[in-house]
Amino acid sequence: MGLHGVKAVFFDLDNTLIDTAAAGRRAIEEVISALQSKHHYGEGEARAVCDKVQAKLLKECHDPAKMCITDLRISHWEEAIQETIGGEANRDLAAECYYLWKTTRLQHLTLAEDTRAMLTELRKGLRLLLLTNGERQTQREKIEACACQPYFDAIVVGGEQKEEKPAASIFHYCCDLLGVQPAECVMVGDSLDTDIQGGLNAGLKATVWLNKAMTAPVDTSPVPHYIISSVLDLPAINITS
Repeated sequence: MGLHGVKAVFFDLDNTLIDTAAAGRRAIEEVISALQSKHHYGEGEARAVCDKVQAKLLKECHDPAKMCITDLRISHWEEAIQETIGGEANRDLAAECYYLWKTTRLQHLTLAEDTRAMLTELRKGLRLLLLTNGERQTQREKIEACACQPYFDAIVVGGEQKEEKPAASIFHYCCDLLGVQPAECVMVGDSLDTDIQGGLNAGLKATVWLNKAMTAPVDTSPVPHYIISSVLDLPAINITS
């Protein structure tokens, strides 16, 4: 990676360093299988329950002052089962589905060997920071599961801060943690809305968008400085002033 004044690189976690989407798909299939084999659901019913849960996760609004994330997510499953099957609410089955989904997803969150090697190499000349949005417990569990802590000088979880990406404040907090200036930092992530927009908001030296499909977005705003199809392509980028 051409340095040219770069002192630190901030990495997003989900679908940047680890394939959270793929792990989630594996987890959903596991629950569908259990609902069919153990609870005698038809495949259509089991898939309908899981589809509803995924829709609820996408729209999830979590207030930690009111409810812990575990209770909220068990409620997603409980509502989805009732909406699909009808009848009495089944909290026990909802909890079983939630824990199976969560455990399976965490088991499949791995930091690939070549990604580890790249981070190790980059860290010889740069400070590395992990910057992830999301609820505190959920993100900390993922970090633990993929064992990525040794590769970073600092780890910042949005759910533990006053504001998350794309707010400039969380990026400036990261700069302060590492003792660097925004103009000395690069943000790498898969989300234009949070990672790239956030890096631009904070005045970072460069933003690198991980676009695995390498398809042009319909809306090209915000515009990243660089685009890569694999996080492993990062070292080859020559960041100029």
